Amino acid sequence: MPSLARSLVVHGLALAFVSWVIGRSGELRGDEPAATELGSMPTLAEIEHFEKRIRPLLHRRCFSCHSEEATIVQGSLRVDSRSLLLSGGDSGPAVVPGEPEESLLIEAIRYGGGGYDMPPEGKLPEAEIELLTQWVRQGAPFPVGDVAPLAADHAIDFDAGRRHWAFQPLARPELPPTATDLPPATDPGVASAWGQGRVDSFVLAALREQNLEPSPPADRATLIRRLSFDLVGLPPTREQIDDFVADDSPDAYARLVERLLSSPHYGERWGRMWLDLARYTDTTESWLDSTDQSHLYRDWVVRAFNEDMPYDQFVRRQLATDQMEETGPEDLPALGFLGLSPTYFKELQLPPEIIKVIVADEWEERVDAVTRTFLGLTVACARCHDHKFDPISHEDYHGLAGVFASTRMTLRPTISEERYAPVAKAKARVAELTERVKTLKKQKPVPTEEIGCLEMEIDELSRFTPDFDTPMANVVVDESLHVVLAGDDPQSGTKLEYRPEPQDLNLFVRGNPNRPGPVIPRRFLTVLSDDPPQPFQDRSGRLELAEAIVDQAGPLTARVIVNRVWQTHFGRGLVDTPSNFGLLGSRPTHPELLEDLAARFVENGWSLKWLHREILHSAGYRQSSEIDPAKHSVDPENRWLWRMNRRRLEIEPWRDAMLAVAGTIDLSLGGKALPGEDASNRRRTVYVTVHRREVSKMLQLHDFPDPNLHSAQRADTTTPLQGLYLLNSPLLVELSRELAVRLWREIPDEPVERIRAAHGLLFGRPATEAEIAVALEYLAAAVADDSAGSAESPPKAWELYTHALLASNEFLFVD
Repeated sequence: MPSLARSLVVHGLALAFVSWVIGRSGELRGDEPAATELGSMPTLAEIEHFEKRIRPLLHRRCFSCHSEEATIVQGSLRVDSRSLLLSGGDSGPAVVPGEPEESLLIEAIRYGGGGYDMPPEGKLPEAEIELLTQWVRQGAPFPVGDVAPLAADHAIDFDAGRRHWAFQPLARPELPPTATDLPPATDPGVASAWGQGRVDSFVLAALREQNLEPSPPADRATLIRRLSFDLVGLPPTREQIDDFVADDSPDAYARLVERLLSSPHYGERWGRMWLDLARYTDTTESWLDSTDQSHLYRDWVVRAFNEDMPYDQFVRRQLATDQMEETGPEDLPALGFLGLSPTYFKELQLPPEIIKVIVADEWEERVDAVTRTFLGLTVACARCHDHKFDPISHEDYHGLAGVFASTRMTLRPTISEERYAPVAKAKARVAELTERVKTLKKQKPVPTEEIGCLEMEIDELSRFTPDFDTPMANVVVDESLHVVLAGDDPQSGTKLEYRPEPQDLNLFVRGNPNRPGPVIPRRFLTVLSDDPPQPFQDRSGRLELAEAIVDQAGPLTARVIVNRVWQTHFGRGLVDTPSNFGLLGSRPTHPELLEDLAARFVENGWSLKWLHREILHSAGYRQSSEIDPAKHSVDPENRWLWRMNRRRLEIEPWRDAMLAVAGTIDLSLGGKALPGEDASNRRRTVYVTVHRREVSKMLQLHDFPDPNLHSAQRADTTTPLQGLYLLNSPLLVELSRELAVRLWREIPDEPVERIRAAHGLLFGRPATEAEIAVALEYLAAAVADDSAGSAESPPKAWELYTHALLASNEFLFVD
């Protein structure tokens, strides 16, 4: 009998996981792009990777002999065109897409001994060989247009570029015909719910153009669960569901939205969305000690969302709050957007030429993060040359990079400098005494009496100096970094010098800081500026850059954040390339809707809570997620929003929901992070430690983004490892036990009521009669050979039953 119990549970959990996989694949079949086939149209990500990594490498290593630039094309082989790579030269095709082992190019750079090892001056570094090998393995994607020499000398037509839809001024479009002016809907109940607001007018008009009709409204239990996860990242309680379902007053839904928007947990949910963009980390490289207080930035972001800080102010403060008169030292953690930027290791025994490249890579990372996050543009692609697709010049890139070349990452206290002065003096003395103690402990014999006196002084300084434990925020200050030779000897290594004055960068020829071109003044992007753009004059230019982002580029900035909020609510943006609004980015599915929302967002003071209300009160948001086969056949991807998208929970709300239903979640706000691997950690997942180099296995398994990079949207994967985590992780085992104990204590001697309560807690709905029957049958069989339990502790079978529920497909998804 015990073996039967185990068999039932394993079978049940396996079925739950298979159901999850099947449900996931069926739901996303139309929403996820298929894997790129060899020779098919390259994706945006593939083109971006090629232009940023592959083409510069080919140009640097191969173009002098194997391109249109070569005086004599050696071996009749050119590598500046995909078709020419495939046709090859005298020795045959250079690349077989998808097959690096059969590609002569890869054999040559590996020095395979075939008589044509390349390049002839010496083997490439292993990292470059691997980069090209992976590119060939992925099908050797190459931008459409075939030949696009890296050094193409063409003048960008900025006037034409300014006509791109995303760069236009904001203007409210005219409303389409209202619902009453359009052909009638087949379902009168659907028609009555639509046409009440501007959002629905645009969505309904687009649906009718596609000969589609919207879906009926979702039931109230589904709506409160959807809203709760969307706004606070937590499931509603049984009491909250029952109260909302029973409340038939006209303003019940509006009051629910307001309650959730005013919850302190709203900022935690939406702050995590922002932290993906900001590549937030709690812990970083081992050679740095500057991230001990990184949580101050996370907590500042959470607080800013809760207070509904106007988005234009939110942008300004993250780039230059230290230069704004209306902000004080308590606002300095906002600078963590830049102050927590990835920093690369610099071996200063190497010559300056190498260190300059590493430093230039850091500046490029800052340009990339700022422009993708706030502007939805891939400006870093212009480091080596004019942007291949967008009206962004090589000079534009260096104008922005100069801002970050004039900015240093450091720590600053969250109190005034005057108040901190005695603290700084005390800390310097403590550091001095600590070093002295270390030295004395190495002596023989150890002078214990002297050490004791020094340690007493250290203790007194740290305990009795006012504000000694003042948090130190990760910030930036205006100092320019210069890489210079450490001494007179060319072999003396490198020294990093920080100077108080800002610097304008020389243009890096081919992106190489060791090949300086003309000096480029610090400034904004030409296509988004007055012509010509005016140089930044105020210190590093950070505040001027922030002002340019929300003023000169304000229309684009508003469109980008409106699209991000829409994407988080619907699972897909109106523009489905949320960090690329350039020429290669997607066109909006509902352009008038995006324009209308962005224009009114700015008119309403850049208020994100206003934006939430506009979206959440729409009939489009409140639709059912049920699939209608006829509509699905017309629009399988649901691009026209004929239903709500069923969405899979990210790791944060999924783990938080398990903690919540088990009744053991710690809802305290803010503070330092705790390890995710610690099964006793009951804090919300936004407070789980994010390590930049060693991301928690729990987070990695469940599609948490790489904290080294700006992440525009989460990927959804379904893997066997996730199933094994469901079955075996200490967290699931412990939470299953805690959930079983909760049900056992709250509902004594009533198995059916416990089953119903479990479904209400986890799924927000009553258990069906079939579900009750299956559960009772299993529990009766399993309990017969199990302990009967006690008043405080349920039989093991109940823990296994709750484990199966937590691992179910329905718990992971939101309708």
